[in-house]
Amino acid sequence: MIWQTSRFSIDLTRPQVMGIVNVTPDSFADGGRHDSTPAALRHCEQLLEDGARILDIGGESTRPGSRAVPLDVELARVLPLVRDAVSLGVPISVDTCKPEVMQAVLDLGADIVNDVWALRQPGAAAVVAAHPRCGVCLMHMHRDPQSMQLEPMDGDVLSRVLSFLERSAHGLLAQGVEKTRIVLDPGIGFGKTAEQNFVLLARQSALLAAGYPLLVGWSRKSSLGAVTGLDVDQRMAPSVAAAVLAVERGAAVVRVHDVRATVAALAVWSAMRRAC
Repeated sequence: MIWQTSRFSIDLTRPQVMGIVNVTPDSFADGGRHDSTPAALRHCEQLLEDGARILDIGGESTRPGSRAVPLDVELARVLPLVRDAVSLGVPISVDTCKPEVMQAVLDLGADIVNDVWALRQPGAAAVVAAHPRCGVCLMHMHRDPQSMQLEPMDGDVLSRVLSFLERSAHGLLAQGVEKTRIVLDPGIGFGKTAEQNFVLLARQSALLAAGYPLLVGWSRKSSLGAVTGLDVDQRMAPSVAAAVLAVERGAAVVRVHDVRATVAALAVWSAMRRAC
């Protein structure tokens, strides 16, 4: 099983660790730490040294209650880093919902569009469909970042998430996008209660019925704080545990802040699997 992207065919027969690179002042876990291009590039290099195999660059926070960032601001944050990061020899993903940003980063050689809106913004799907090879991650989000945690989902979270993701993927297929380019994300923390997020983890393998690889992001999320009582900067251990549990339940890619610890934990998991 591969994930076809602009420059790379990513092997998903073993779990892949995607390192998070936020060039934002207000992201919930690391806002302001890497908000200059030199600092962000050093962080990219450190994540690769720690074992990341994909880098995910974002210039707009989507934490609960965050405000939308103007297009020119997001471009100014993201483009200088992408321009440098594409030379690092690994797939570069850009976390954005704006079609103008998608087009600009793809023109620079970025490999993956990672969109929390699942290409629902006008023009976004057309940018991806027009590109011959770029990868795309379609995520489920209830409502929008400003209101999603004020009015979380109700009803059967698993069936609703699965239905949405299937519709989103089928829509891209209808526009001529190859299935191997598409990965799905259940959107942990995006308009769900803590209980619903853990239902998605416990029953995550059911989402594989859609027929696509899964990318899952539990890293430092508030649901982990809800069950541990730990502040966001103390959540490495529960984040690593959630990543391993997600992989055990079929996730092909885990998006994380704590790359070194996650890679080490997955090495133990892989050794156990080989011994079975």
